[in-house]
Amino acid sequence: MADQIILIDTSNLIDYFRKSNKDNSKLIELLRQGYKFQISAVTEYEIYAGATVDQEAFWRTLLNTIGVVFFDSKAVEIAVKVNTALKRKRKQIAIADLFIAATAISNDLPLSTLNKKHFERIDNLKLVE
Repeated sequence: MADQIILIDTSNLIDYFRKSNKDNSKLIELLRQGYKFQISAVTEYEIYAGATVDQEAFWRTLLNTIGVVFFDSKAVEIAVKVNTALKRKRKQIAIADLFIAATAISNDLPLSTLNKKHFERIDNLKLVE
């Protein structure tokens, strides 16, 4: 696990932000396990779109230390296939979550999320416990 790169979901970042004791966050737990992080461009969007003016400096400082993986044509193709499969099962998920999952799959990165209920529906997505 040491030095393995994983994609972290928005939920991990929000959890870190909200904890008064950051050491109790999933993000810090993953760091202690030796993981290195990247985020999807969709996660970057979700964070900045939801941030207040007072929160922007916190998020810029944190996100400037994490690499961003783009939602590209390969991820689009995967998202369409995953969405079609989920639609057939009547188990669709939020579009942002779909795009984050497709980004992880297209870049062969395991995903860490606190929202396992949605993401575990997706075949071929590796989740980090």
